[in-house]
This record gives sequence, C-alpha cells and structure tokens, in this order.
Amino acid sequence: MTTRVKLIISWMAVALWAAFIFFMSAHTGADLDDGTGLVADLKRWLVSLATPLFGPDTDIVSVAAHFTEYLVFGVLLFHALWRSVPQQRQGLLVVAAVVIASLYGVTDEFHQSFVPGRLCDPADWLTDTVGASVGALAAWVVSRRAARRMP
Repeated sequence: MTTRVKLIISWMAVALWAAFIFFMSAHTGADLDDGTGLVADLKRWLVSLATPLFGPDTDIVSVAAHFTEYLVFGVLLFHALWRSVPQQRQGLLVVAAVVIASLYGVTDEFHQSFVPGRLCDPADWLTDTVGASVGALAAWVVSRRAARRMP
C-alpha cells in the first residue's frame, strides 16, 4: 500500500468517526433505551454495570461514551496528522489533534442543542477534550516507541 493511500485511509477514518459522533449526538439516551440494535444493546449493558456501582441517577454511560468517542477521535486525528506532516515537523501533533478534536467537541455540543432531549453541556465538552488528549498522547507514545524499534 502506498504512502498516499495510507494517508487517504487515515483521513477517511477521521471523517467516518466524526460522522459517527454526529450520529450519536443526534440521538438521546431515551432513543437508545427504547431502540434495538447493537448500540442500544451496548447502552443497556453498560447501564446494568454502572447502576449498582454509581446509583440509578448517575449517567456514567454518557460520560464514558463521550470520553471513549473522543479518545478514539484523538488517536485517529494524531495518526492522520502524523501521516500528513514530514517527520522533522511532528513536534506539535498531539496539541494539533487535541485542538481539532476539542473544536469538533464544541460543534458537537452546539449540534446537541438542536436535538430534542439533548442540551449543550460544557462538562461534556470538557470530557471530550480530556478523552481526545488521552487518545492523542497514547498514540504519540506508541508512535515514539515504534520509531525507536525501527532500524
């Protein structure tokens, strides 16, 4: 596979994940509680695990979902940026990935303000940004270790 194809695939993964986040933001937890399919089943399973630990009023599933969505987004953004920038200029890729993900998180929260049953929540944006930071940092650590192993 050529370098150009890998670059295109990396950015396509970013775009697809952003679309997934948008799709999830267009639904409420109630949509998923009453729904069918893999995502609804996963939410019900997570709620069944979290309720005994945190109580019925804590929406730990929402926090975990935001964190996980953006953790993956941070990894994908870092990887796409890493493929896009020459090796000698990769110093700020973690910061760039986090800034891009965080700005997308702002638009995500704004989008949610138009979805009945959802709201624009700065705490969700903060969770998104923390998740993206962890993901981008983890991707950077893995890429550094892989670079050291290469001859």
